[in-house]
Amino acid sequence: MTNSNSNSYASGAEAKDAMNRFKMEVANELGVNLKQGYNGDLTSRESGSIGGEMVRQMIKKQEQQMSGK
Repeated sequence: MTNSNSNSYASGAEAKDAMNRFKMEVANELGVNLKQGYNGDLTSRESGSIGGEMVRQMIKKQEQQMSGK
């Protein structure tokens, strides 16, 4: 096998870690008690608010990058 598989795995793992950190940061900003591991005690509203805010922030950042700001 080539190293490209291990490189893509490493970057995939790094991306997953970055998204998890981002999710925890957004949950904290929203006051949602998100913890590592199982979060089945969250309401659908709480979970949705985290995902929705993550999408809003990612879109805002992309728009800023596209406009050169």
